[in-house]
Amino acid sequence: MKIVFAPTPGQEEEICGLVSYIYSSVFPLYFTDEEISEFDQLKVLHTPEDFNTLKDAFQVMASMQTVISILESPSLDEQYAALFNRNVSTLQEYGLFFPFGFEQFVEARTMKNSIFSIYIKAANEVLI
Repeated sequence: MKIVFAPTPGQEEEICGLVSYIYSSVFPLYFTDEEISEFDQLKVLHTPEDFNTLKDAFQVMASMQTVISILESPSLDEQYAALFNRNVSTLQEYGLFFPFGFEQFVEARTMKNSIFSIYIKAANEVLI
């Protein structure tokens, strides 16, 4: 008999939070609003209904956090390419669609010139 532990609701919420963070904080650094909207329609990083085990959820969270960390670094050094691609591969193994390679982000960073995006969360809010 084998005992398998299912992921907790907290882990699933954390994964959804990481996806939201990528859309609101990471993608706007590299892509235009139109491109990000298209990614949403293509269901980039949309999570499957549930993960099979506790380990699966941890693998996905760790991979997403690694990808975020690399993409938020001030410069995309080639030394991180293998680590990035391995973590993207892990995300795809667990059913998350992430069709980007490291080189695409390097190219996108050099082409992106505006930091204004509808996807970026506001730095402040006006209360009336």
